[in-house]
Amino acid sequence: MKLINDLFKKYKLEEEKLIEYGFVFNDGIYSYNKLINNNEFELIITIKNKMIDGKLIDKDFNEEYEMINSLSSSSFIEKLKKECEAILLDIRSNCYFKEDFIFNQSNEISNYIKEKYNANPEYLWNSEPGFGVFRNPNSNKWFGIIMNIKRNKITGNDNKEIEVLNLMLKDKTEYYLNNKNIYPAYHMSKKNWVSIILDESLSNDEIIKLIDLSYNNSNKK
Repeated sequence: MKLINDLFKKYKLEEEKLIEYGFVFNDGIYSYNKLINNNEFELIITIKNKMIDGKLIDKDFNEEYEMINSLSSSSFIEKLKKECEAILLDIRSNCYFKEDFIFNQSNEISNYIKEKYNANPEYLWNSEPGFGVFRNPNSNKWFGIIMNIKRNKITGNDNKEIEVLNLMLKDKTEYYLNNKNIYPAYHMSKKNWVSIILDESLSNDEIIKLIDLSYNNSNKK
């Protein structure tokens, strides 16, 4: 369900809250049903392995109403979308919490930076709300940027959304580019910066060593 993809990006499930909210657990799946539009439609939300999904059932025909995923701007479909959205937002508010980024490794790296260097991500561009800049509190210089982009921006193939971490390695840049999981920097100086795809290709420990190097490089005012 397209609404779910849009609304739950950057949100993490608090599974223990689902039953209290009204979800029913059966055979490894949490489910929650809600009638809308004068009981003519039923919104069915399921959560399995922490992944949320949903479908809208037309009660008259007892089949899924696929038009809810369309780009149609008809007043009827817009009304249905708003009702569905209100329910989904309430579930999100009660059973999820907001994270800095989309993917697990990105948030683990972000948490490390916040805890060690007291640097929270700054979202500087309205046009790129997923780009978070980490700034050295001592020098005010950037030492890391996490960005959500398409994989083909880095690898030349695959249109899948990913998050990358840009780090400033300066004179060590060329050396680290010998690692097949470290790439020439996206949208930054390729002489001084590299990009790392945050998909577990490199372990957190490996990335942390490079974060520390980048931080030290940014220490000079």
